[in-house]
Amino acid sequence: MPDLKAWVDRAEAPRVRTSGWRTSGRPAADLELCVDCLLCWLYCPDSAVRLEGTSFAGFDLDVCKGCEICVEICPTHAIGMEAE
Repeated sequence: MPDLKAWVDRAEAPRVRTSGWRTSGRPAADLELCVDCLLCWLYCPDSAVRLEGTSFAGFDLDVCKGCEICVEICPTHAIGMEAE
């Protein structure tokens, strides 16, 4: 059994920032089209999708690298990329 004391506490873990760089712009969402499927949250490799409870609330642009996975995975095309 693993030593639970060796695990990192989320509140104490350092939060890595991208320092403002992104590969292809930043994501933007049309909340009128969003159906809160949360596939963007599930697939985001950087944990940049913010939630309020179980609803999509936007993006944390401090950690988003602009990979566009959220754009590709969104079934309603509610997410697009915009220029910085």
